[in-house]
Amino acid sequence: MKFLVTGAAGFIGSFVAKSLCESEHTVVGIDNLNDYYDPKLKQSRLNRLNEFHNFTFVKLDLADRLGIAELFTSHQFDRVIHLAAQAGVRYSLENPLAYVDSNLVGMATILEGCRHNDVEHLVYASSSSVYGMNEKMPFSESDPVDHQVSLYAATKKSNELMAHTYSHLYGLPTTGLRFFTVYGPWGRPDMAPFLFTDAIIKEEVIKVFNHGKMMRDFTYIDDIVEGIVRIQDVIPQKDESNKNSEPSSGRAPYRVLNIGNNEPIELKTFIQAIETAIGKVAKKQYLPMQDGDVPATYADIAKLQNAIGFKPKTEINFGIQKFVDWYRNYYSV
Repeated sequence: MKFLVTGAAGFIGSFVAKSLCESEHTVVGIDNLNDYYDPKLKQSRLNRLNEFHNFTFVKLDLADRLGIAELFTSHQFDRVIHLAAQAGVRYSLENPLAYVDSNLVGMATILEGCRHNDVEHLVYASSSSVYGMNEKMPFSESDPVDHQVSLYAATKKSNELMAHTYSHLYGLPTTGLRFFTVYGPWGRPDMAPFLFTDAIIKEEVIKVFNHGKMMRDFTYIDDIVEGIVRIQDVIPQKDESNKNSEPSSGRAPYRVLNIGNNEPIELKTFIQAIETAIGKVAKKQYLPMQDGDVPATYADIAKLQNAIGFKPKTEINFGIQKFVDWYRNYYSV
């Protein structure tokens, strides 16, 4: 089949594109290669993909309405995996309009492209951040998600609403995946694993928010990719008889699923795993919770398991060792 993968130079997008290429699909990847973080890292990810004869890269911004429309018309994709977005909860406090352009306008251009070109299935990235101030654990797709605490989270909730509208009005099958703290080799420099590893190796102080008591459902990249690749093959169906009014499903060919490790750990434990992998003890500065953050995330993944027969399984010490090994190799330290 022919796939469009947006955010192909990004962390998750590059791994998904690689997996699809290895399965002999034709993949067109787009990315705007912005400088939110080091563009050299994005280019290095792309270099791995450019080794595949069945991969084509197009530099394109999601907000370029004409460019996106022409891309869809010229390629006639079978399926679309939409992973491009302006990422980062904390950055959204400082630069909210970047999230409007990328995450709202960008989602609209992708939905329009899928609608007008008979795309079989749109799989898109949502986020555990949509659960906001929810205190019930684990987070379930049936939980109401009306109290986001960052604009980033609000845009992801908006993406789910937009997708449902297109599924309902135009019969476009859509699956939203609420990712839970993805980590692993080639990860983003603004995420905790990278920040902590970089600082510990350089013997610099790391900032530990909420005094290390935050809980996160850290999910290894290989598990995320397997979940995405499996779910894109399970297309939601319209079901007029479905009386279910919960937020994650309904009568339209639409669904939202959690994808997480289903095993949250304390930030302190996560830091200890990095210290062990590096062989150094971190210098820590304990700080209160930051605006836009939540104390804990924990994924109920029963619906994902029912849909694809898969449960993330990578243990934290193994995943962290893989990340640290990659970091040392990539940066020659």
